Amino acid sequence: MHNVTLIKGDGIGPSIMEVAVKVIDASGAKINWEEADAGMAAVEKHGTPIPDATLASIEKNRIAFKGPLTTPVGKGFRSINVALRQEYDLYANVRPAKTWKGAQTRYENVDIVVVRENTEGLYAGLEHYLTKEKDIAESLAVVTRKGSERIMEYAFKYAKENGRKKVTACHKANILKYTSGLFLDVAREVAARYPEIEFDEKIVDATCMHMVMDPTQFDVVVTTNMFGDILSDLTAGLVGGLGLIPGANIGADAALFEAVHGSAPDIAGKNIANPAAVIMAGVMMLNHLGETEAAAKIQTALEKVVDDSEFVTPDLNPASKIGTAEMGDAIIAAMQA
Repeated sequence: MHNVTLIKGDGIGPSIMEVAVKVIDASGAKINWEEADAGMAAVEKHGTPIPDATLASIEKNRIAFKGPLTTPVGKGFRSINVALRQEYDLYANVRPAKTWKGAQTRYENVDIVVVRENTEGLYAGLEHYLTKEKDIAESLAVVTRKGSERIMEYAFKYAKENGRKKVTACHKANILKYTSGLFLDVAREVAARYPEIEFDEKIVDATCMHMVMDPTQFDVVVTTNMFGDILSDLTAGLVGGLGLIPGANIGADAALFEAVHGSAPDIAGKNIANPAAVIMAGVMMLNHLGETEAAAKIQTALEKVVDDSEFVTPDLNPASKIGTAEMGDAIIAAMQA
């Protein structure tokens, strides 16, 4: 039995997480869910976005399954996602993006995994005003050799263990010669340890252009924190949107799995949110826990439902009248067929 901290989140979070938990339980995986609060719901209930009880639960279980959380733009509390990643040193953010037969896109045969350094860079939280008038602001990017080396090692090991052929290091070392320069130097050093994996390096702006011209040239892309945030949304756009993108945040002894899309408060409570991304995050979690049979069962059923396009939410099929809960039921039925 695996103890997992369950954070349902804000907006559409509770509805999609309810479906994801139902699907995971139906797979036969042995999960004991320990529910905890975070986000705006936690602020309303506890007066803080991350209650001590939630941190204690994650500290104890070392595995969390999380719905989307609302972060105020430009004011209010700092991103809970960033805080959790730094609190538990979840240094590797893994976001796979793959085309589906049932999702209409401009591209075919896209299969890209973005591996993003998750604790450093411009998201390290080192920003402040330089004047009393608050009319000059400064952010500091932090890149360390240790942080760069472990994310590079993770990317190459991931490629090797998952039958991937190529790793691309994405950087801006032509301009950011110290921070991106250090990241690129380490990338080259680590690549030399994995001669069986093809390695190339691309400047981030060129990476964006090449991705939209021919995404099939990419396999595993490893990059710094902010570039990874941007590129993983770009790859989501290549395959049908964030409703089809899961995310894993991996550390040495803790992990957090989530849908990478937002809380979408405008459609909360309408039973139309797509649960696919968070279900796939659940699949990643089950594989991490060694529940590989249950993970494969869910993935196969989810692919069948999405590819058939009949029992999916309207974002995947505009003519569909199927809701979040009904899509979950269809996935369970496909598992049991």
